[in-house]
Amino acid sequence: MIQLRNVNTATPEEIQKLANNHAIAVNLRDAFPYPYTVEDAVTYLELAANGVLGHVFGIYDNDTFVGCCSLIPQNDVYRINAEIGYWIGEPYWGRGYATDVVRQCLKFAFEELNLLRVYANICEYNIGSMKVLEKVGFEKEAIIKSSIMKEGKIFDEHLYSIRKQ
Repeated sequence: MIQLRNVNTATPEEIQKLANNHAIAVNLRDAFPYPYTVEDAVTYLELAANGVLGHVFGIYDNDTFVGCCSLIPQNDVYRINAEIGYWIGEPYWGRGYATDVVRQCLKFAFEELNLLRVYANICEYNIGSMKVLEKVGFEKEAIIKSSIMKEGKIFDEHLYSIRKQ
């Protein structure tokens, strides 16, 4: 059973082992480094502990660390929104973990944080993540043309969102 726990229950070594993967980094912002070192994981855990990264969770299958997810509440007039982000270690892909994690994050966002909308920005080639979001009930709101540069190439961004029922 998938559980969301405080990300600081994961060790830097556990995070680094899964995060040091180009197939993960290519789908995330450049702030997620590749190669991913133990020192990067230490910094990540410090930022998460200080609340800089919003609400950050470690994803666990029983006691096995399988990835991370976060909700970043927005400010000012956007305060009813949060951005969701997640990554699953490649050995755990295709098992439905991401779908379960997004559902759990939505429950937290809508019930605990009392937010009204959660959104995600997805690079055009990340079809797997788009399928996860659609399966959970997110709708594609827009395609923002030529808005992402990743590894020296320009891509469209797909904006997905879901609203509290």
